[in-house]
Amino acid sequence: MKELDAWLAAAGRRAGVDPADIPTRLVLDLARDVAHGVVRPGAPVTAYLLGVAVGRGADPAELAARLSELAVSWSPGEGAEPPIP
Repeated sequence: MKELDAWLAAAGRRAGVDPADIPTRLVLDLARDVAHGVVRPGAPVTAYLLGVAVGRGADPAELAARLSELAVSWSPGEGAEPPIP
């Protein structure tokens, strides 16, 4: 993960975000669950969705767990889910 750490340090400086504030493992685990349980392109978009929700006050660990649970139980062709409270 040395390369990932270097990337996050450089990207964090560019974005004005301390990489230590990013729960990297949590985001990677969520992206994995979405990529494998739903569809690969959904992984980065869901990670972004998590970031937006956290920026609006959501608890990252709680929301990531809920989204991972949804992704793991997802079946192709499912309809829209109700909004996450």
